[in-house]
Amino acid sequence: MNLNLKDKVVVITGGGAGIGQATAEAFRAEGAKVVVWDVASEPKVDVTSKDSVEAATAAVIAQHGRIDVLVNNAGIVRDAQLVKWKDGEVASMMDDATFDAVVNVNLRGVFLCTRAVVPHMIRQSSGVILNASSIVGLYGNFGQTNYAATKAGVISFTQTWARELGRYGIRVNAIAPGFIATEMVKAMPQKVLDSMAAHTPLATMGDPADVANAYVWLASDAARFISGTVLSVDGGLVLGT
Repeated sequence: MNLNLKDKVVVITGGGAGIGQATAEAFRAEGAKVVVWDVASEPKVDVTSKDSVEAATAAVIAQHGRIDVLVNNAGIVRDAQLVKWKDGEVASMMDDATFDAVVNVNLRGVFLCTRAVVPHMIRQSSGVILNASSIVGLYGNFGQTNYAATKAGVISFTQTWARELGRYGIRVNAIAPGFIATEMVKAMPQKVLDSMAAHTPLATMGDPADVANAYVWLASDAARFISGTVLSVDGGLVLGT
């Protein structure tokens, strides 16, 4: 299957580790020119900053002349219950800073990066935007009011932008990963990892490469008629809940 990704210019946010890093490697393996935007690598790009994102976009255009694929992968987690109730009273709440931090990266960041890149895609009459959602964006999750809301919002972004941008030859899709064995996740207690695997119908956790390969396929000509969809990469987890 000819994916036709050789020499395509691919921007990946949060590409310095985990799924983002695996995605960068997968695109490079297909011959793409990969640019990583991350707060922990050079060039340092803060997706929550309009100025940072617009400067990074201009730099890519200056160097490569175009942007063919944007993977909005950057994201953070800050878990807390909305209201934790104990012994007849409030023990804790999700505070404003915890809520805002996740919304700023996971939702505002996707908005800022896509808004900056889209005019260049319109001018070239082609492009692919891929957004990182999550199964919790589809079904919610205990203790993740902020994270689940942002991942649901990303799905709405995806569906809305697919409608708005399709006329310009731009496809927009999202991926909703399940339990993925990133380095951060693998540092969790073994009993937690075993529980994740047990709740997955395939009885194993996914690998970052599983998500990366899905991104590569959605970006390729093999998926040329797919837009506005959410692809779950979860080992059947939704079926098992």
